[in-house]
Amino acid sequence: MSNLKELLAQRAALDEQISQTKERERGEAVAKVKSLMSEYGLTVADLSMRTPKPAKVSKVAAKYRNQATGETWSGRGLQPKWLKAAVAGGAKLTDFAV
Repeated sequence: MSNLKELLAQRAALDEQISQTKERERGEAVAKVKSLMSEYGLTVADLSMRTPKPAKVSKVAAKYRNQATGETWSGRGLQPKWLKAAVAGGAKLTDFAV
């Protein structure tokens, strides 16, 4: 059975091995990438990934407005609670038309 000092020493040794292995493998990866770039005549500019621009989302104009609060609804999707409550209370949908 190991004691705390031995376990800490083992962890320190493992941390050092991990660090050295990371550094070595990173260097190998960089060398491989440089070799491939040289082989195919690539530059750093060739490696830049061009991300597509996000599609523009157009907002739909409001068709209904709550005069009391200024809340609006485009007429798409579910009716908002304020409009449902008003219609249930006897108001007409056309009363809120913009």
